[in-house]
Amino acid sequence: MSGANLNEAFLRGADLRGANLHGAILKGAVLSDANFAGADLRLANLTNVKLQRAILTDVDLNYAVLESANLSDAKLTRAQLFQANLHQARLGRTDLSRVNLMEANLMEANLTDAYLARANLLGANLTDAILCRAELSSANLSSVELRGATMPDGAIHD
Repeated sequence: MSGANLNEAFLRGADLRGANLHGAILKGAVLSDANFAGADLRLANLTNVKLQRAILTDVDLNYAVLESANLSDAKLTRAQLFQANLHQARLGRTDLSRVNLMEANLMEANLTDAYLARANLLGANLTDAILCRAELSSANLSSVELRGATMPDGAIHD
């Protein structure tokens, strides 16, 4: 299914483990409760997709567009999101432990109660992001842009 056009597809609860969706277009698709463990979603367009409670463990989302996507309560452990666009994404209560978010765009993303332990955020853009109560233990925050971000303790970063 590499390069497939699945705009607005309804695939709630689908089993897509190990699927090759490299470059797929899934704008506005409903993928809540789906299992994508080990899938290839590099360069995929997931704008405004619904991925609540989805399993995305070990998924390759490098260079993917997840703008305005809803990933609340999803599990992305060890996922690869190098230079992914997560502008205005909803990531509340999402497990992002050991995720590679190097140089990712997380501007205005909502990461309330997200679990980012040991995540690699090197060079990520978190401008105006909401990180209330987010767990950042042992996360790599080198060169991260935090201007206007709401920090885990509720303070606004200068």
